[in-house]
Formats: sequence, C-alpha cells, structure tokens
Amino acid sequence: MSFKSGFVAINGRPNVGKSTLLNHFLGHKVAIMSPKAQTTRNVIQGIYNEDNCQIIFIDTPGIHKPHTKLGEYMNNSALWASRDVEAILILNDITEDFGPGDNYVIENLKQRKSPVIYVINKVDLVNKEKVLARIDQVKNLMDFKAIIPVSAKKGTNCDDLLKTLKDLMPDGPKYYPESVISDHPESFIISELIREKILFFTQEEVPHSVAVILEKNEKQKNGKVAIAATIIVERASQKKIIIGHGGSMIKKIGIAARKDIESLLGSKVILTTFVRVEEDWRNRTKYLKEFGYREGD
Repeated sequence: MSFKSGFVAINGRPNVGKSTLLNHFLGHKVAIMSPKAQTTRNVIQGIYNEDNCQIIFIDTPGIHKPHTKLGEYMNNSALWASRDVEAILILNDITEDFGPGDNYVIENLKQRKSPVIYVINKVDLVNKEKVLARIDQVKNLMDFKAIIPVSAKKGTNCDDLLKTLKDLMPDGPKYYPESVISDHPESFIISELIREKILFFTQEEVPHSVAVILEKNEKQKNGKVAIAATIIVERASQKKIIIGHGGSMIKKIGIAARKDIESLLGSKVILTTFVRVEEDWRNRTKYLKEFGYREGD
C-alpha cells in the first residue's frame, strides 16, 4: 500500500476556530485556544499520523486588517503559509454575519493553485437553515473543492473533512516520525500555554499586547521540571491587572498553566512567572525579533 503525505494550511479570520480544529485532528493541545480573537500569532505545524498517511497541518494567524507591525507580521505569515501546500482550508464562523473580512480572506487565496475547501464552523450553535443559507451565499465566490459544515469543538463532520483531505494527499514521504505532533520546540508550546491562560483570565482587560518568554526549562534531580517565564506587556496598568490584587491573578494564571504544562510534559512542574513592561513592543522591530516574530516572514 502506498504512503500518502502532504501539507494543509488552515486559514480564516481571527477567532473562527482554526486552533480548535487542529487540536481536534491531533487529539493533543498544540495550538492554544481562547475566546478572544488573534490568539495564534505564529504559524504552528501539527502532524497527523495514520499507518498509510501523514498530514502536516499549518495553523495560521487570523487574516485581518493590521494596526501594528505585529499584525502585519501575522497577516504575512498566514498568507505565506498557504503557498505550495496540497490543500487549503478556509474556516468561516457561522455564528457571525458574512462580511468584508470574509471576502478579504477569499480574495487573498483565490489565486492559489491548491484546492480550497470552505469549512463552515460552529454549526452546533445554529439551525440547519442558517447553514444551508451560508452555503448558498458562498458557493459561487470561488471554485471550492468542497464546502463542509463542521463543529470543531464537538467533532461534528470532522471525520468527513479529514477523509476529503486524505483523498487530496499525493504519494509522498513520511516527513516526521510518528511520535512527533508538532514542529515547534517544547519551550514554544509551554510559553503559548501560559499566554493562553493570560488571555482567558484577563478577558477584555488586557488586549493582545502580551508576549511570554521562557527563561528556564530544566529537569531537576527529583524529576520535577523548573520553568521560569517572563510575561511582557506594553503598559504598567496591564502589569497591574496581570499581577492582580495581592498577586491573585498571576497565581490563578500560574495554577491553570501549570496543569496544562504538566499534562504536556508528563512531569510535575514548578512554575515561576515575572511581569515586565516594554512600551509599544508590538511596533518595535527589535522586540518582535527578540520575542520570535521575524518581520517579513
């Protein structure tokens, strides 16, 4: 039996469920999820394995109108990642009205040679009539390979989507060993898990001006892993919110993040966090590079 493999880019507007879909396919938490838009800043590769097939999913930042250098980086990364792939997924949130941002995503991906599948997500939250109306609304906007309604959160129709993708994969090599589920280093995933908890607990109080830098990740003699992370914000008022009254918020963030990190590592974790202010870092090339965002990628 031949072995099939290839790359699939997951595109769409912010907060449409791209990371949720990736995590569902992999059965592991590789991409962080948050109810806030613009959770994913980096292009994350997750590797799906079967006996005769390997699909490398590229979870991209949400395509949007950028207002900072970081936003420009994210858009460029998302569009760059959809080149030279075997298939492209465009995710659409059925609970939101179809608007200029949705058209913008489609227009930017129209010229790609790869087959494009339009994925209507969050169908568990609406009635069937609304889904059928959305299909009718988008079916003529470009030559889609397929239009598939799913619920990434509940797994509805995700097997059908996966089968469609498998059928599009050519004969190819096994790019990664079966034990590998992401091309990102462990330190990156740990820092993303911490950032996820910040976004979740601070709600609208702290916008996406947060970066997390891992300073230490060391296994100790007792088997525990000592991790130290610095949380970067743009203003002193944001630092105050993240620390919380008497350190209550930073403690809550740490407890939740440590639980996910221990699940990832399979070891007990000692997590220490610090908060640092770097004003307007999202518009400063020096900090974008330092924090892992390579401008122009």
